[in-house]
Amino acid sequence: MNRYQQTFAQLKEENRIAFVPFWMLGDPDPDTSLAAVKSIAKYADILELGLPFSDPLADGPTIQSAVNRSLIGGMNTKKCLEQVAEIRGDFSDTPIGLLVYLNLVLQYGISRFFIDCKKAGVDSVLIPELPVEEIDLVKIAAADSRIDLVFLLSTNTPQDRREQVYQHSGGFVYTVSKPSITGSKTDLTTDTLELVTELKSQTEIPLCVGFGISSPEHIKAHKKSGADGAIIGSELINIYQKEGLEALNKFCETCASST
Repeated sequence: MNRYQQTFAQLKEENRIAFVPFWMLGDPDPDTSLAAVKSIAKYADILELGLPFSDPLADGPTIQSAVNRSLIGGMNTKKCLEQVAEIRGDFSDTPIGLLVYLNLVLQYGISRFFIDCKKAGVDSVLIPELPVEEIDLVKIAAADSRIDLVFLLSTNTPQDRREQVYQHSGGFVYTVSKPSITGSKTDLTTDTLELVTELKSQTEIPLCVGFGISSPEHIKAHKKSGADGAIIGSELINIYQKEGLEALNKFCETCASST
């Protein structure tokens, strides 16, 4: 079994879902970012890490600000993968997924990108603006490097596209809590919870919910709906910016205990 399979199997035995913190690599600067990721990774079942891109269309203002800080600090794809390799050295069993925009992959070179991802210890790649219908662009390179491709599903995804996502997804399916940009939200709508329950009846691939998850209460609600994991990003960045690393660690510990 790969890391994702081992992790989800273990979580099932423990009657838990995955706590999946997201962090933008290089934010607020390379050294501080690396220390923050290693700190929150202690509480993570899965790590989701972003590569900074100048036009992150799927992201809200919090992550856009993180991207800007990272780019100002000089981060690029090569440096990000070097940091991933260092993180992997400290956390050998934790699945690591990357969220990366397609332009960065094309600039780096598709084959080279996936080869270097594998060398760094990456388990999955999510390219948010790459529809599953265009998977052939990266499918062979990902398969050759044994990197899972993760795709997005939302309440707006038609059934025929859902079936394609189930067919081609590895690791997990990223279930969008609301069809919008990323960002902390205080409410959970019933249609989001119902979506998770519906999707669980259609596929055995693990479902991790993101976009708007911001509290331990959200995690508990999604666990009840049948989700296999909860992804929190913007709220982590907000807490770190306002209160610092100690508060961030405390919040992550609380989230992890809510799974």
